[in-house]
Amino acid sequence: MIRLVLFDIDGTLVHTGGAGIKAFAKVFQSEFGAHDGFEKLKFAGRTDVSLVREFFNYHNIPATDDNFERFFERYVFWLDYILDHSETEACPGIWEFIGALKALPKPPVLGLLTGNIRLGGEIKLRHFDLWKEFETGAFADDNEDRDLIAAVARERGRHILGNNLRDDEILVIGDTPFDIRCGRAINAKVLAVATGGATLEELKKHQPDFAVQDLRGISAEEAVGVLKAKKVERVKSVK
Repeated sequence: MIRLVLFDIDGTLVHTGGAGIKAFAKVFQSEFGAHDGFEKLKFAGRTDVSLVREFFNYHNIPATDDNFERFFERYVFWLDYILDHSETEACPGIWEFIGALKALPKPPVLGLLTGNIRLGGEIKLRHFDLWKEFETGAFADDNEDRDLIAAVARERGRHILGNNLRDDEILVIGDTPFDIRCGRAINAKVLAVATGGATLEELKKHQPDFAVQDLRGISAEEAVGVLKAKKVERVKSVK
C-alpha cells in the first residue's frame, strides 16, 4: 500500500490564472530591465531556479547568488499581489480526493513535490487554504533538478515514516511528463492527471501507473492500493 503521496502544485492542485508567470515577467522587467525573450521560457514541469537561470543566461545577467536572491525576494511579493487580482481555481476533485485520503483507515502522509520555491508554493496554496493539508515536501530551494527534488521528498518522507518506507510505497501525482519522470527517478508509482500541462493521451505515452482526466476519475482506495484498479491494464483512462 501507498504510505506517502507527493503532489505537484501547478496544474495538479491549483490553477493560479498565470500568476506565477506574470510575477516572473514583472520582476525581470522591473528589477533587471529584461523585456524580451520571456515567451521562450517553457514553465510546465520546470523548477523556478532553472527558469531564472535560463533567462539570466539569455540576457547575459550574471547568475550570482545575489541576483537569485534579488529576483526571488521581489518574485514572492509580486506573486502574492497578482494572485489576489487573478481568476484562480482548485483543480477538479482535489478537495474530495485529499479528504478521502485522510479518511482512510491508514491514511498516507501527504507531501509536495514541486518546482516552486518553498515560499512561492506556500503563497499559492495558502491562497486556496490548501497549505495546511501537507505535512512534508521538497522544493526548488532544495535542488535545481526536478529528479533530485524527488529524492529529497522521498528522504523527508522516510524521516517521518521510518527507514522502512519502500520506493513502491510512494505515489507521485502530477500533470506533466516531467512529473512522471521524476516519480520514476525515485522508483515511485505515478498518477498522472490531465488538468494542466499535457493531454491525457500525451501523459499515457509516458506510461504512468494511472492516468486520469482529473482526480474525480480515481478513488483514494484505488490510488493507494486498498482496491485494485477497475481495469486490467495499469493505466486507467477516464473519458
